[in-house]
Amino acid sequence: MKVPALARAAALAAVTTLVTGLAIAQAPSPQPAAPALPAASDSLPVPPPPQITASAWVLMDAASGNILAGENYDQRVEPASITKVMTSYVIAAELAAGKVKDTDQVMMSENAWRTGGAGTDGSYSGFEVNKTAPLVQMEKGMVVQSGNDAAIALAEHVAGSTDAFAALMNQYAARIGMKGSHFVNPHGLSAEGHYSTAHDLALLGRALIHDYPVAYSYNKIKEFTVGPITQPNRNLLLWRDPSVDGIKTGHHSGAGYCLMASAMRGDQRLISVVMGSSSENQRAVDSQALLNWGFRFFETHKLYDVGKQIAKQKVWKGAADEVQLGVAEPLLVTVPRGKYNQLKPMMDVPKTLVAPIAKGQKIGTVKVMLDGKVISQRPLVAINAVEQGGFFKRLWDELWMWWESE
Repeated sequence: MKVPALARAAALAAVTTLVTGLAIAQAPSPQPAAPALPAASDSLPVPPPPQITASAWVLMDAASGNILAGENYDQRVEPASITKVMTSYVIAAELAAGKVKDTDQVMMSENAWRTGGAGTDGSYSGFEVNKTAPLVQMEKGMVVQSGNDAAIALAEHVAGSTDAFAALMNQYAARIGMKGSHFVNPHGLSAEGHYSTAHDLALLGRALIHDYPVAYSYNKIKEFTVGPITQPNRNLLLWRDPSVDGIKTGHHSGAGYCLMASAMRGDQRLISVVMGSSSENQRAVDSQALLNWGFRFFETHKLYDVGKQIAKQKVWKGAADEVQLGVAEPLLVTVPRGKYNQLKPMMDVPKTLVAPIAKGQKIGTVKVMLDGKVISQRPLVAINAVEQGGFFKRLWDELWMWWESE
């Protein structure tokens, strides 16, 4: 049966009004105002990074995980004591899962003492053999003093043996996305099949900072005392740059001098990894130069915060006619200075949403583009729940959905 012309015209007008309203509702909120910058700065290219003497290195933006600069960063290297950052991550994850407690008494076994204690050529914590210490104290001995003995004792406590702990390390490394790494021990002494990459280690540092900030905070402790022995943190940048709050040093003959460093200035955090440097001081000098270059020529901005509306979307068959969309985690971007005004947000959302919709339900994706490339993205989630509408509301919307599909 044909719809009468007047009725069809009236319906078409109503549908047009509805579609227009929907288009307005789906439009994203205005972007935050860009900081005032000299107009000429947009056209200036970022100068090359400083000359780094290390065999492999990388500078990463912690907010996005994007690499700002690097060389040989996917090349396999021996991670030395930076391995202990992976050990810290595993311990923190097992603590979070309730499998161990920071008050657990950890035994300094004879194996740990003989393999990694004062009688070896490596760094040690000084905990007494066949005596216990709280897990959190043992961990600080591993992190601050780079104690190989503490790393072994912790691995034995968490997993029963260092081999079993290494299996956990590799499982968590895969979860983080460390595709070029394989661990066979918790301390980083040279061993066959024990390797990583500068890129992977930066990803690991980023994950520890984000996932387990309490465990990460141990890395900024400048010295730690066990019994009569006080040892300093070997990260020289903790004394040279107040914005540096970690992360870990490493050294042995096969690896050279290594340093994973991180600094926070304002809302911006950078992570540098320098592998195979020539000396303790050189790894610090190169790391400092990388961090300074990154902070000077790149800037971080928070575009969207948790719980803030980014867009609205029409909802069919709901008690409410629309749902507010936002992000579950803050969306930060790091861009070359002067490029902020060129950012373009894009919302990728379904054309049709049908109630019920739960608060926090993933609806789509918000992407941030620069120079035609996606530089950051986050899932869009429902800020508010939308319950299913009553019988007549559902019936009415069903009719309109049918009409629009014709």
